[in-house]
Amino acid sequence: MFKVPLNTTFIPFCLLLLFSASIPLKSVAQSVVIPIETQNNALVLQTDTNKHLGTIYFGKKLTNNKEYLQVPALYKQTSDYTGVLNSAYTSSGSRNLVEPAISVTHADGNNSLDLKYVSHDLKQIDNNVSLLSIVLKDPAYNFSVTLYYKTYFKEDVVEQWSSIQHQEKGEVTLHKFASANLYIKSAGYWLNQYHGDWAKEMQAEESKLTHGIKTLDSKLGTRANLFQPSVFMVSLGKPATEDEGTVLFGSLEWSGNFRTDLEVDFQDNLRILSGINNYASTYTLKPKEAFVTPVFLYTLSTGGKGLASRNLQQWARNYKLLDGKGTRLTLLNNWEATYFDFNESKLAGLLKDTRKLGVDLFLLDDGWFANKYPRNGDVAGLGDWQENKKKLPNGISSLVKEAQNNEVKFGIWIEPEMVNPKSELYEKHPDWVVKQPQREEHYFRNQLALDLSNPKVQDFVYGVVDGLFTKNPDLAYIKWDCNAVIYNAHSATIKNQNHFYIEYVKGLYKVLERIRAKYPKVPMMLCSGGGGRVDYAALQYFTEFWPSDNTDPLERIFMQWEYSYFYPAIATSNHVTDWGKQPIKFRTDVAMMGKLGFDIVVSKLSSDELKYCQDAIKNYDALKGIIWQGNQYRLSNPTESSVASMLYLDENKSSGVIFNYLVNYRYAVNSSSPILLKGLDPAKRYKIQEINLYPGTKSSIKGEATYTGDFLMKAGFNPDVNSSRTSVVLKIEAVN
Repeated sequence: MFKVPLNTTFIPFCLLLLFSASIPLKSVAQSVVIPIETQNNALVLQTDTNKHLGTIYFGKKLTNNKEYLQVPALYKQTSDYTGVLNSAYTSSGSRNLVEPAISVTHADGNNSLDLKYVSHDLKQIDNNVSLLSIVLKDPAYNFSVTLYYKTYFKEDVVEQWSSIQHQEKGEVTLHKFASANLYIKSAGYWLNQYHGDWAKEMQAEESKLTHGIKTLDSKLGTRANLFQPSVFMVSLGKPATEDEGTVLFGSLEWSGNFRTDLEVDFQDNLRILSGINNYASTYTLKPKEAFVTPVFLYTLSTGGKGLASRNLQQWARNYKLLDGKGTRLTLLNNWEATYFDFNESKLAGLLKDTRKLGVDLFLLDDGWFANKYPRNGDVAGLGDWQENKKKLPNGISSLVKEAQNNEVKFGIWIEPEMVNPKSELYEKHPDWVVKQPQREEHYFRNQLALDLSNPKVQDFVYGVVDGLFTKNPDLAYIKWDCNAVIYNAHSATIKNQNHFYIEYVKGLYKVLERIRAKYPKVPMMLCSGGGGRVDYAALQYFTEFWPSDNTDPLERIFMQWEYSYFYPAIATSNHVTDWGKQPIKFRTDVAMMGKLGFDIVVSKLSSDELKYCQDAIKNYDALKGIIWQGNQYRLSNPTESSVASMLYLDENKSSGVIFNYLVNYRYAVNSSSPILLKGLDPAKRYKIQEINLYPGTKSSIKGEATYTGDFLMKAGFNPDVNSSRTSVVLKIEAVN
């Protein structure tokens, strides 16, 4: 461990590894400076004369790192009466007068906490990733907090969390326990947040933060992002645009109740505190037990939202998303073709359609299970995971074999965390269900949640997945759904009900860890009635997520646009369905901006529609590497223009694909002006060719012309989008 207190000497974060000896605190002067630097940014911490650790700088990295120490003197703000406004982890009950990151009651009943710097340690995980830990301790109590900062240098991404523990003579009560406590100085702050509901996910709204506290939170227990996702942006100084301005992206890696407080204090500075929502979750901490908070993720960009999103997407593919650098399966889903009404004969026909269409996998959705209370609708059967003998007399294994005979893979839908009251599982194990023993049951989609804080329930949920694979080793895909929130939160097995919401999520992760330990590579879609659970803690176990049950392609353009700021295209499942009135070309082109799937009745397609889909899938297979792994550039915002335009470009700036859509259907609306491209090599020459043409149509784009990257980025290119060409997909390639 490195214990390097400083006077005015400055040790860059990247150079701390050069020190091999510890220097006792008492042997040197009082100030410790800890710079946390990535490729372009710096967060600088410093202790004061009382060993309180505070933030003295957060922003663009300075060339001369010794000059960070000169920053505090530049501000002539009102007095900090507390001396801890800039605290790196603000405690309550002593000098603090603003929102705390941590609040406790000690074993002796005292409510005060005063955290002071003890030591810090740096571990270099590889040439891009470092882990800094900083120990803070209360001098009056044997109570400590360790702050962790995991930096991803090239991507300008930081993951931050805390570990709380004590050795007091009795239990300590944690009332609040944030993962991170950021402190930012700027001339103003603009929050871009999201709200929604079923089929209306990721609705963006921006507002200026004023004095006081703005809280983003969820109290739903599960499917926690239904009304308020945990992702957000904060622009500094002025609202950031796609390519200009300073903006912070933030998100909590946690699949349950979250809380983010954004407080503009009396000095006009911004404090961001994020972590598990302490709502109904006071935590009793035993001596020597470590309470480790979830990770708060953030990235700072001084080049606008686009740069922040590309950094975050690259980080996700490299480090967080399961198999983020791998491949994905295109698929045909039966849901909108059959809903609950199917049998082996119908499914055999759909398996043939899967091969005819040209996708990789057939996905059997809801309705294949339960016998005493057959799953013929969403009111019964959930929890009884045996094949329905009437629908599938020969079981899932016969369908897997039939898929193999058609040279496609087979996947299946499950919702293992949930139960219908009308089920054998509910009858046999009412104590496994989340419900208050003396309250009337209240249902969300006619169902209740199982108590994942119960180890027996964890075994059951794991067994649902393990049983399917044990019986069907060639099963190739799981769609994991989660359609209900938690009402009447109560566990029949937990002694302290205040721990329930936290233990539920921990139980979910335990199950997913077991599944991935045994089945590390099987693709799984994270679905929660849409995007109700998407976050980077969950995406460590899933290869992709379902953004919304609303698959109207016009709506999806807007949703996918907003999701793309935080999640890469390879993680976003987009299906072609019969929602909306747009032609099959428009629907397919929109779905290609991610992981492509179909949820249509193939047999009802005309010969031209089928031919178009088959050709589009071939084009997609040729371009999917660029869509999944390339850099994404938003060219024309659908909220600001009649045309939406998105470019995916490979790392060499040699090949890309541009998706263009008409999003305003008023009279004579078209792409009247050229669209400026981004990210190209100015010196290279490029050819632009239209692809995904509907049979019998010709392109108005002259594919033989070439343009310099300089021309395309300064003068632009017109995709010729209009009422007769509502969707235009362009392939761009560098030429010699």
